[in-house]
Amino acid sequence: MLDEQKKTTAPNPSVGADEGQSLYKNTNIIPDCYGENNGLDAELQAYFREQQQRNDPAYLPTVTLNELMEQVYQGRGSIVENLLYTGAYLLAGAPKIGKSFLVAQLAYHVSVGRPIWGYQVKQGAVLYLALEDDMRRLQQRMSRMFDVDGTDNLYFATHSKQIGQGLEEQLNKFLREHRNTKLVVVDTLQKVREVSGDAYSYAKDYEIISKLKQIADLNQVCVLIVHHTRKQPAGDSFETISGTTGLLGCADGALLMQKEQRTDATATVEVVGRDQPDQRLYLRRDQERLLWVLERVENELWRKPPDPLLEQVTELLQQHQGEWEGSATQLCQLLGTDLQPNALTRQLNVKAGELVGEYQIQYTSKRTSAGSKIFLKKQSE
Repeated sequence: MLDEQKKTTAPNPSVGADEGQSLYKNTNIIPDCYGENNGLDAELQAYFREQQQRNDPAYLPTVTLNELMEQVYQGRGSIVENLLYTGAYLLAGAPKIGKSFLVAQLAYHVSVGRPIWGYQVKQGAVLYLALEDDMRRLQQRMSRMFDVDGTDNLYFATHSKQIGQGLEEQLNKFLREHRNTKLVVVDTLQKVREVSGDAYSYAKDYEIISKLKQIADLNQVCVLIVHHTRKQPAGDSFETISGTTGLLGCADGALLMQKEQRTDATATVEVVGRDQPDQRLYLRRDQERLLWVLERVENELWRKPPDPLLEQVTELLQQHQGEWEGSATQLCQLLGTDLQPNALTRQLNVKAGELVGEYQIQYTSKRTSAGSKIFLKKQSE
């Protein structure tokens, strides 16, 4: 009887019983689905293969040059032509030389869409954190600079939280509620940075600007951060920016404002940036209205000649009521270009940012079951 119980209660385990009813399951396992007869199409196989590679701790994401040329990356849009673009910028200068008047002037011009010193601006809402001022002083300053004609596009705040203690959430909430925002002014950095023992370490400075830059990049706005310079001489004028080189190293650009003497009515503003030409502006202060007036520019900007291909695309859209879609082969035929369809697509991929910024044409390229398809659309002014 005992032998019979052993036979019935302890049978030879089957594969299904052991593996199908295991108490421990590895949910990260990707099925071996790369065989020819697995029923999955090539695109899905490639997806599983990529996921398996990404799960490898030693995985290093790379792209080939061919893959790079197949992508479309929108360029950083200008907020103030050749001066401010989307991203994080520093405006540094000694205390009480007119930095706040300069950023107020930039903020007002962006909010009303009025060119400044001949530079075109992209109109939009502006948030100005005037953290060293009060509302009475702001009222007096803005009325003296721009009279009493106001705008609902320029927002002021004289108090905010600090970086790492709620400022990021405040800025993101404002930007969600005001989608047309183009410029955020933080006046000054010292008012929003957390004071700690390593406040001026390279890593800490880099991290502070990085957090503001993330907000700028995510929302496609310019965050202009007002900061001070130090008194010690330096070989490079930008080395006078207070703190470590981590501030400038992380920023997309910087404007350095200087005077020979504090009482001077003239000043220079040196401009550097990742994707823009270096230049120096010579400004004179209008003592009556407290506005900065441009006298001249050193290192006059090189004007890029019109691109023949983009001019042809613009003309094509004029003939098609501002909108066109089709294959690269069809576009080659319409433009009468000697470029092969693949080369034309890559040229447009590279120039997508230029198409939007200079010609107000939105370009996209999508893969469909019938092949790649190009979409071109003229944006409304």
